[in-house]
Amino acid sequence: MDTPKLILLTTTHRVAPGLLSWPAWEALRSAPEVLVGVADHPQLAALRAAGVEPELVERPSAPALARLLLARAPAVWLESPDGDPGLTDALARIAVEEAGEHPEIELLPGSYDLPGARLLDLVTVMDRLRSPGGCPWDAEQTHESLVKYLVEESFELVEAIEEGDRETLREELGDVLLQVFFHSRIAEEDAEDPFSIDDVAGDIVEKLTYRHPHVFGDVSVTGSAETEANWEQLKAAEKQRESVLDGVPSGLPALAYAAKLVSRVRRAHFTGVPDAPYRLPAELTAETAGELLLAVAQQAHDRGVDVDAALRAAARRYRAAVRAAEGLAEE
Repeated sequence: MDTPKLILLTTTHRVAPGLLSWPAWEALRSAPEVLVGVADHPQLAALRAAGVEPELVERPSAPALARLLLARAPAVWLESPDGDPGLTDALARIAVEEAGEHPEIELLPGSYDLPGARLLDLVTVMDRLRSPGGCPWDAEQTHESLVKYLVEESFELVEAIEEGDRETLREELGDVLLQVFFHSRIAEEDAEDPFSIDDVAGDIVEKLTYRHPHVFGDVSVTGSAETEANWEQLKAAEKQRESVLDGVPSGLPALAYAAKLVSRVRRAHFTGVPDAPYRLPAELTAETAGELLLAVAQQAHDRGVDVDAALRAAARRYRAAVRAAEGLAEE
């Protein structure tokens, strides 16, 4: 005679109800009883449509619920949306302390999170924060008021990358991601031209597909240089740009702005304007200092040096040297 079995069926709210694994559906259809602890469980409609009618049982404390479920075996327990806190621990304790006295317990995943599924949670959180009854501060924010945070978080991310701090890198990536979702949630509320995070994601998917014909089409490339050249050509055609410098944001930090302009000029093989002289001027003025920095940016680009990152690294070394001279440890 088979040993009675209690099956704990877990599902994820990030997958549409009813999209369960075949073993899960087999367990649900063959079980003498299917038990559920909440009346509004998201899977109920799909189960009933498939001819499975779960029985609603009261959820007492975790230890009491564990005893109740073991007494009802053989049965399938459909995990509640909150994960039934403490239930698995209570069942494990009973299984160890009273080994052999109770039915077999099986944990059966009915559905799994797909890669990127936690992004849906971020959508839900942002919606809650911006909706009535949410956070007053979040509800007051606009695209304009959030700009400073986007800039700050971006620079903090750069710092984490340059310092090789993996823990901070993960945190700062999340902070930058939050800004994208925050702006997208605000955009949904625009009365004249609303768009959502799905529109944002859809647009970038289309853009990446279009600009990677060597991956998603029948174009052949021989290396990253040719790939980058194709990207720029497609981008120019897509944006209908007149100048090789169109689209370079003037709000970039000065050195990064110069480096971006040089990069665009070099990629286009434009030679109509000579490079700035790469030498110390006889007199250092605002104009000659600017020309010298531009010349450094041009020379750095030609030698494969990220001039903006190079200056930040030099500044960090300078900071460390000053602190050491002060007798202070590095921050």
